[in-house]
Amino acid sequence: MNNSKSIKLFEEARNYIPGGVNSPVRAFKSVGGTPIFMERGEGSKMYCSDGNEFIDYIGSWGPHLFGFNPPFIKNALLEAIEKGTSFGTPTEMETEMAKLVTELVPSIEKVRMVNSGTEATMSAVRVARGYSGREKIIKFEGCYHGHADYFLIKAGSGALTLGVPTSPGVTTATASDTLLADYNNIDSVKELAKANKGEIAAVIIEPIAGNMGVIRSSDDFIIELRKICDKEGIILIFDEVMTGFRVSAGGAQALLPVEPDMTTLGKIIGGGLPVGAFGGKKEIMDCLAPAGTVYQAGTLSGNPLAMAAGIATLKHIKENPGVYDTLEEKSAYLAAGFADNLRKLGLNYTMNRVGSMMCMFFADTEVNNFNDAIGSDTELYGKYFHEMLQRGVYLAPAQFEALFVSMAHSKEDLDKTIDAHYESLRAIG
Repeated sequence: MNNSKSIKLFEEARNYIPGGVNSPVRAFKSVGGTPIFMERGEGSKMYCSDGNEFIDYIGSWGPHLFGFNPPFIKNALLEAIEKGTSFGTPTEMETEMAKLVTELVPSIEKVRMVNSGTEATMSAVRVARGYSGREKIIKFEGCYHGHADYFLIKAGSGALTLGVPTSPGVTTATASDTLLADYNNIDSVKELAKANKGEIAAVIIEPIAGNMGVIRSSDDFIIELRKICDKEGIILIFDEVMTGFRVSAGGAQALLPVEPDMTTLGKIIGGGLPVGAFGGKKEIMDCLAPAGTVYQAGTLSGNPLAMAAGIATLKHIKENPGVYDTLEEKSAYLAAGFADNLRKLGLNYTMNRVGSMMCMFFADTEVNNFNDAIGSDTELYGKYFHEMLQRGVYLAPAQFEALFVSMAHSKEDLDKTIDAHYESLRAIG
């Protein structure tokens, strides 16, 4: 595969951008080699600056539920651009968007728009602290909630991949307010709740983790977590920045036996544009200024472009309830093909999947938490990644990420991917 132009572009980028990228995982550090610079996307395909075509399975890290440039989103954006890209005033679209979110996610009674997933999670925690009058939070090892200081404590995603479980620049005082629990281990939560009684404002969790690979919280675990929060007066926050509208119309919480007090959203609700949101029970959300005293603001929050794309996306989901059945069929077909390849090759790697999110760990044991995940052979994954790349399949350039299936993936795409998977695994031995 010729990638000479990408090599030159990366060399130039490093002169002006730290590490040559605007988000660390893009740099290919965990898989080696030079990042591929993309030029355009259409449907299930991406095309790089060197003209190579790739079947895409990162989907801009989740939001491209319908592939690149679906007409209904493109048309909504073109119409919005004609009217104005930003006003800094209220618009009717913001209310329409909020209505759609609250209708599709029953646990959200009120919602506020922001510009990223990180803004959503940091704002949700601030509201939880303001509402409860407490300062400490519990997060889980390997869960990534954005790059706010108090989340970069054994975080997943790029921080995990790069081997930086904590980041310089995070103060000791900030870190001390973040308590770490083990994913899918309720005893670790009970111990923290007992040792910090009356001090914990919130528990924040990815109900289906997507940043240490794909790992679902067990029903027993999440039910007990809900009970602890209720008993101790702790606000339960579901971080659904990745899973919201990805695994079902109601997000991960629609697949689980409990509802959270607050939810953070992102990715899909902007149709691929920069956006985020956080919402929850009325009494909690009404703590926000100007209704309450907890301050949060953003000049571009609820901007017309993101709202137009988001409304088009959520309306399409609402009007086409069969979307998730189709996604399940496509994803199950791909996963079955992968599993068949593993059997043929006598390999025992672990496959985790929830709906249109999946991950293959280069490990031969079940992966249910952070410690299980880091047992995966990341060096072998790097070799596998490049073999797949050479065969025209673009996966996440890191072991601890999800593979996303979209409505745009055809049976031909899936069959080509299954064939590439077989040949790639055979090539790396």
